[in-house]
Amino acid sequence: MWTSGSMSSAKSWLGLGMSLYFWGLMDLTTPVLSGAPTPPGKLEAFLSDKPQPHPRTKRSWVWNQFFVLEEYTGTDPLYVGKLHSDMDRGDGSIKYILSGEGAGVVFTIDDTTGDIHAIQRLDREERAQYTLRAQALDRRTGRPMEPESEFIIKIQDINDNEPKFLDGPYVATVPEMSPVGTSVIQVTATDADDPTYGNSARVVYSILQGQPYFSVDSKTGVIRTALMNMDREAKEYYEVIIQAKDMGGQLGGLAGTTAVNITLSDVNDNPPRFPQKHYQMSVLESAPVSSTVGRVFAKDLDEGVNAEMKYTIVDGDGADAFDISTDPSFQVGIITVKKPLSFERKKSYTLKVEGANPHVELRFLSLGPFQDTATVHISVEDVDEPPVFDPGVHFVEVPEDVAIGTTIQVISAKDPDVTNNSIRYSIDRSSDPGRFFYVDITTGALMTARPLDREEFSWHNITVLAMEMNNPSQVGSVPVTIKVLDVNDNAPEFPRFYEAFVCENAKAGQLIQTVSAVDQDDPRNGQHFYYSLAPEAANNPNFTVRDNQDNTARILTRRSGFRQQEQSVFYLPILIADGGQPALSSTGTLTIQVCGCDDGGHVLSCSPEAYVLPVSLSRGALIAILACVFVLLVLVLLMLSLRRHRKRPYTLDDDENVHENIVRYDDEGGGEQDTEAFDIAAMWQPREVQAELLPEIQSLSRRVPQPRAAGTSAHSYVLAKLYEADMDLWAAPFDSLQTYVFEGDGSAAGSLSSLQSATSDSEQSFDFLTDWGPRFRKLAELYGASEGPAPR
Repeated sequence: MWTSGSMSSAKSWLGLGMSLYFWGLMDLTTPVLSGAPTPPGKLEAFLSDKPQPHPRTKRSWVWNQFFVLEEYTGTDPLYVGKLHSDMDRGDGSIKYILSGEGAGVVFTIDDTTGDIHAIQRLDREERAQYTLRAQALDRRTGRPMEPESEFIIKIQDINDNEPKFLDGPYVATVPEMSPVGTSVIQVTATDADDPTYGNSARVVYSILQGQPYFSVDSKTGVIRTALMNMDREAKEYYEVIIQAKDMGGQLGGLAGTTAVNITLSDVNDNPPRFPQKHYQMSVLESAPVSSTVGRVFAKDLDEGVNAEMKYTIVDGDGADAFDISTDPSFQVGIITVKKPLSFERKKSYTLKVEGANPHVELRFLSLGPFQDTATVHISVEDVDEPPVFDPGVHFVEVPEDVAIGTTIQVISAKDPDVTNNSIRYSIDRSSDPGRFFYVDITTGALMTARPLDREEFSWHNITVLAMEMNNPSQVGSVPVTIKVLDVNDNAPEFPRFYEAFVCENAKAGQLIQTVSAVDQDDPRNGQHFYYSLAPEAANNPNFTVRDNQDNTARILTRRSGFRQQEQSVFYLPILIADGGQPALSSTGTLTIQVCGCDDGGHVLSCSPEAYVLPVSLSRGALIAILACVFVLLVLVLLMLSLRRHRKRPYTLDDDENVHENIVRYDDEGGGEQDTEAFDIAAMWQPREVQAELLPEIQSLSRRVPQPRAAGTSAHSYVLAKLYEADMDLWAAPFDSLQTYVFEGDGSAAGSLSSLQSATSDSEQSFDFLTDWGPRFRKLAELYGASEGPAPR
């Protein structure tokens, strides 16, 4: 039987005592090697010098444990214990062998005595126990004297590790104004020493820094608030130092610390307040809708959701003209324009603005109210605004046969400013590239300047501009949509060239062709065409026309027995009339060819003479004909080019000297200093000059043919003559007509012009000019009789 031997040195008494202690207290159910009964009274048998009676003669291994203290710092190997077999007689015949964990490296055994020593420093925190195996051999034969047995060496703990906060430093948050005792966070310290042995791992917590705001539970490490009404706005961050000490906090225990950074989170305990109760703002009356007028701010010491603000307009005369919204980033109230402003209509507004917290905590209602108000005065500043049209859009319907110069709509605009400046109208030419329309510069009367054709342009979308006279940069505009109404001005006609054939064996009343027509007009009730033979073919004996009453007609034969030898082609004129007012008609020709057919009506052969060139015409003759046609075409183009580029001299003879400027003499005499060019701008003031200008127009109208339905208006006349000049490709490149109105037949002094002088052989006397005063002296010198030599 194996036993632990007696201790031979004083340093092993502690280890031995611990071995005996644990051995004696070991449960009798501790397993032993197979076949070895549990020894009764282990401790008594070990201490007794007298041999104990045993029921068996053979002794085997006894289960045992050894204990050794960690962190031994001596120079000699540390004695662990002794193994002894009851087969050993002390004569050295038994050899002890140690194997297993740490054998030969950490632990050694004296193979003669069985003493076990530790030769390395042991650390329980690295390894708490070692499992080894012992064997007793016959030193001479090497035969096992005892079966191999396993035992354990346990490392006894000492307090060599301080508590550590493995998760530190800690970060925690607690709401401000929390009640005393509110849990903040729990800290935990870990001690690597053996918690089952003594107080080495028994940790006690305490607070080193952070009082009187916080406290810590000494057993659990829970940190709690210790002061009431902690205000985040006064102090937001706290650093708390927590200490953990082992040995139950007794003197000599090891300690560790950690930092806990505690932040007070915000609660809505501060109501918003406007730093100023009155705001003064201004906005231009031209500010567009949704543009920013200004900002107001209700200050709230809270943050996050507790500082969110909702601004509203609660009173004032500007609630319908302005709006307010909240900027989510900066929590300011943005006042914007809600509808167009007018300095002339209202020059100032007053708003009462409220800022309130949308999220309110009931336990802090006593600190409220959680809203505040401020007054905002907004002044509207005047700007020079462009003219405004009323209405803002125009729709006009006009028939396409309207006369040039006809007023189709009066477009009016006004200056919205107090000054009410004069307005001048014009057309944006990019919207009317064809220049079909003209607008009166002062009245805004929209007139036609060219003939309209619905079939060419059925819609016109033009833009009329209105400009202030005193500030040309201020221009307003209005869209005008003009629908050209249809009139019956296009006769129906065949949509294509119709060609039919008739068989020689055709019977009377046989259908040979169905024709239809097209009309560019578009009457409201739809087209309805009428077909009949043209008057010159009313009694045609060969064919007839039957109107189908569905805008088509059938062409039928009137007789039978057609012969190619007699006549191979017939030309049938057909009269097509529409149902318009007045009705228009045209004549279309149907070409009918006589062909030979079989009994089923299928064409076998037709006369080819009308469709192909003679067979005898050679290729050379064809080329010669084409060359002649080309030469004739070149000559015609050359003649047209020479005629177009022929220029008239700018200095004309007396009888052809018709200038373009209309020159007016208010009174006769005075020569050239009394003449002044006619100001065409006067025609833009028809109401002011109508009485003065109308005699001139009437005088001109006796010499120039008037357009149909042009009227006697100055605008109508000028527009008509302008269009007439534009359409005349051979007219001289002048833009206006010049004439003398007040001189001549209508003047008491007679004609002063020399335009007609070349047509008469008689001499005219101008001696009376000398009696007309100094203003006519120059004319008297030029044209009057003189006794001296002729002037040069």
